[in-house]
Amino acid sequence: MGAAEVGLQLIDPLPADAPLAMPVQSFAEAPEAAHRPSAHSGRWRRALIMLATALLTYAGVDEMYEVLKVGGVTILEGIVLVLFAALFAWVSLSFVSGLAGFAALLRGWRDSLDLDPDGPLPSVTSKVAMLLPTYNEDPQTVFARLQATRESVDATGSGPQFDWYILSDTTDPTVWAHEEQCFLALASDTDRLFYRHRADNHARKSGNIEDWVKRFGGSYDFMVILDADSVMTGDALVRLAAAIERHPDVALIQTLPVVVHARTLFARLQQFAGRLYGPMIAAGVAWWHGSESNYWGHNAIIRVAAFAACTGLPILPGRKPFGGSILSHDFVEAALMRRAGWRIHMAPTLRGSYEEVPPTLLDFAARDRRWCQGNLQHAKILPARGLHWVSRLHFLTGIGAYITAPMWLTFLVAGILISLQAQFVRPEYFPNSFSLFPVWPAQDPIRAAWVFAATMGLLLLPKLLALFLVLIRRDTRRGFGGGFRALAGLVVETLMSALTAPVMMIFQSTAVVQIVMGQDSGWQLQHRGDGSIPFRDVVRRYALPTAIGLAMAISALLVSWPLFWWMTPVILGLVLAIPVAMFTNRTASVRPALLATPEDIAPPPILARVHAIAATLPASNDDEDPLVTLRNDRRLLDLHLVGLAHQPPRTRGRVEAAYALARTKVDDAECFDEVVAWLNKPEKRALLGDRDLLVRVVEMPTATAA
Repeated sequence: MGAAEVGLQLIDPLPADAPLAMPVQSFAEAPEAAHRPSAHSGRWRRALIMLATALLTYAGVDEMYEVLKVGGVTILEGIVLVLFAALFAWVSLSFVSGLAGFAALLRGWRDSLDLDPDGPLPSVTSKVAMLLPTYNEDPQTVFARLQATRESVDATGSGPQFDWYILSDTTDPTVWAHEEQCFLALASDTDRLFYRHRADNHARKSGNIEDWVKRFGGSYDFMVILDADSVMTGDALVRLAAAIERHPDVALIQTLPVVVHARTLFARLQQFAGRLYGPMIAAGVAWWHGSESNYWGHNAIIRVAAFAACTGLPILPGRKPFGGSILSHDFVEAALMRRAGWRIHMAPTLRGSYEEVPPTLLDFAARDRRWCQGNLQHAKILPARGLHWVSRLHFLTGIGAYITAPMWLTFLVAGILISLQAQFVRPEYFPNSFSLFPVWPAQDPIRAAWVFAATMGLLLLPKLLALFLVLIRRDTRRGFGGGFRALAGLVVETLMSALTAPVMMIFQSTAVVQIVMGQDSGWQLQHRGDGSIPFRDVVRRYALPTAIGLAMAISALLVSWPLFWWMTPVILGLVLAIPVAMFTNRTASVRPALLATPEDIAPPPILARVHAIAATLPASNDDEDPLVTLRNDRRLLDLHLVGLAHQPPRTRGRVEAAYALARTKVDDAECFDEVVAWLNKPEKRALLGDRDLLVRVVEMPTATAA
């Protein structure tokens, strides 16, 4: 039965099963097709990138050695040199990759997939499944985003080739009932919208997708995985589907999502930075990654057969946080498909892919904590047999994105200790070994200034190159409100980033330490919206960065004023963490004079359509119990019961304990109202997952009737 039969007929939220095998992969053995030759490997490009990175790193480390070697390199100075070498190599690789992106966009991007974002819209003959996994998100907004995307695809004329799935892992019973209300509001419009709620949300998002592949994947050629905050235009989706159709050896094409709907100043800064620098950075990595590109987990089209055959993820041995289900599964899935010989590509210039960002630094750090654990987990996957070396580099890059934070912190602390040592430890001018001249414990300040300037140049020059690309293109320049506004926005973004970067360094360093000590990140709901956080919570969460900043300031002042001024950028960011957080958490203007992006000045119609659709969907009512909601709406209850019929039999575990308690309380209750009052949230979730018990409860009399 279709998903949208209307009238008095029962609505079935799912299609007929079309199972597809998804065998668990081995990291100890490689498939036979590993490293199948690709016509688009771009080996010379990678050689150029690596050679340029190595030369820059050598030059930087050599200069740093010249700074430190005056008077001999002490143990502390040796630590600083090693840390500097690793960190400078990291900065150099990012710089060289950005430079490649600048050159590629300057001469005009040439796509090896023949994916022309401006050409005539191609036709699509394959079946595509649009998958939107959700976990305790606001259903009204989530369904509105999916419906706007669906309408945009239908407008291209290729709508019949696309089916649409809401894949819910929601655990909150109120949100579960609200999801079904929103589905019911949209299901009467088409027979291609489906809704599945998973009772056992093991392996989180990767398990959610795996469950869909095993149950329904056999009916589809490709799938597009969205996030709860994703919106994509029909134009982009049709072009993606046509491109992967034309290239039977391509398993995945990743788009570059553009950040939109930023409401707070922090979010606007992220939105501006991503829009200004993102295209150049993405073009750079796409240029030299070639057919070994990466996957970011959403807004990408994937060949279902390749995904099913190659990406059945094993459970990592050991306890959490390093063992268990693989959290950052997207990197691993891309690596496993490439290991089997499939090509993985990025389409950096394709327009029409959108997402949102967390509203505050605290929300960003909470999400980043989960990503940190997932990327550190990849250390167990690095030795896997048969992986392409670029795939291993993706893992190393992900790990490096987080371990560089404690490395920077250690680098700063070691620098302070060296200065303190020089200030308070009596130097030994004439060592025991024979020497005609005294050994002066000092560093070369002139060279140190040049090293600092070179490092800042590597960090700042890519931003200026990205600005140059904006200024030379009239339409893009107008999209940012003109050249002056773009330049002013760059200055503001750079200054604010300089203030928040030290705080993020502390947050990431803390996360790395916690994970190494064995603390699991869990699965927390992502906050979206206006970013309002009570002042008390801000003070509590930013107390550690503030304390570290004060300690650094005092230590620097004990040495000398020059050292204090040298460390001012870091100290300011930490000491001012609380006021900066309160300032960036504020809701920003909808159309600001600064930090404007093309999507602010000329909003894409699909984004306005999201708001219009959301206004027509049932609003959440947190005051109404989900049991009351189901009891009062017979059609909704019927939908819920049909959905339960598709779920596998109940399994033992934590939910089973909640079910036993719910059943006991239902047995003791004399009326419906007592059940509503007695059951807590986990028990109501268990009750909503059992057809017989739920029917029994909704048929109980109310207190008045009793």
